[in-house]
Amino acid sequence: MSELIGIARFDFRDGDVEEFKRLSEQAMEIVRAKEPGTLEYSVSFNADETEAIVIERYRDSEALLAHGQNLAHLMEPVIATGSVHGELLGDPSPDLRANFAEDGPVQLFTPWISLSPQTKPR
Repeated sequence: MSELIGIARFDFRDGDVEEFKRLSEQAMEIVRAKEPGTLEYSVSFNADETEAIVIERYRDSEALLAHGQNLAHLMEPVIATGSVHGELLGDPSPDLRANFAEDGPVQLFTPWISLSPQTKPR
């Protein structure tokens, strides 16, 4: 099993940052209540709050799949707050990999080298 890291980058349209914050607070409540496999879920803004970065860490692919199911009802409204793209770092299971389109807004990156003790040298 492999830990996964997600990085989502948001650029907001006028006025949509407050809606993003509201939805992010709802998401955080769900993550805290239902997702022991979510190791980190944090939102950071630039100085004028026109951009945000969301960092997510998951114990494994199953935890990320559960996160997607738990927050499915929030995805469309969150994405409507602005443009989004991101990266998923790790070695996802075939089931999780099937959820990502090759030309979609999320690119997959597999580990090559790391100081992290979970990553084995190739």
